Amino acid sequence: MAPRPTWKGYLKLSLVTCAVELTNATTQSEKIHFRIINRATGNTVNRQYVDSATGKPVKDEDEVKGYETGDDEYLLVEEDEIDAVEIESSHTLNLEGFVSKADIEQVYLDTPYYLTPADEVSEEAFAVIRDAMKDKKMSGLARIVLYRRERPVVIEPHDRGMLLTTLRYDKTVRRADDVFDGLKPVKIDKDMIELASDIIDRKKMKFDPSKFEDKYEDALIDLIEAKKKGRRPPKAKPAARPSNVVNLFDALKKSLVEEGGGKVSASKAGNSKKRKSA
Repeated sequence: MAPRPTWKGYLKLSLVTCAVELTNATTQSEKIHFRIINRATGNTVNRQYVDSATGKPVKDEDEVKGYETGDDEYLLVEEDEIDAVEIESSHTLNLEGFVSKADIEQVYLDTPYYLTPADEVSEEAFAVIRDAMKDKKMSGLARIVLYRRERPVVIEPHDRGMLLTTLRYDKTVRRADDVFDGLKPVKIDKDMIELASDIIDRKKMKFDPSKFEDKYEDALIDLIEAKKKGRRPPKAKPAARPSNVVNLFDALKKSLVEEGGGKVSASKAGNSKKRKSA
């Protein structure tokens, strides 16, 4: 069964438009989910809003959004009033400009979605826009209103459709300098960099997401299966915690051997002895 679209609207390039649908590119349906249970009765627990002053539960029809205007002062805003707020990006992905996807810093990329034509009439225009971007190796910048928030997005060709990725606003991204400013320059031995580079070469691989396994999820499943069968949960073995390396050069040499690198060259081994004697 095909997943339901998250958003429906139009893709626009200058005067060319086509109807499109947006679908989540990721899913959490396979993840384990827990419910909160009343231990005393075994019944599920329902969440309920409670009045902060009276402590009494609030009926659904009495719940309303409020915007704080002062101390304990709120402006009430109805759901239909929010739904009535509409701008171009509520229904149209207007391709405002084009960039190389590689020029977008990784930290700005947020959530991926698949973009597809919504009907047969839109397929030709959709394919023209997609293939033109593919030929130029460019990605389009646009805006979209999702979940009552306008978000900048980047759109790129992807297989027979397109991939739309929401972007974080610049004001929401911390500057790297704010975090890295305290890091002092470190003088690194060239031989150690070469050893680390050799290890990287030995561990090169092709990216294959199917090889990723959620071991924590597997451990939760083992726990649940044991409890379902009336057995005691498997006793977890504490994961080994690494510590700081005392002799970095020796650790790099041993790592290279473990990765099938064979013996370390005599010159590098000699440098290691000099370090120990120093």
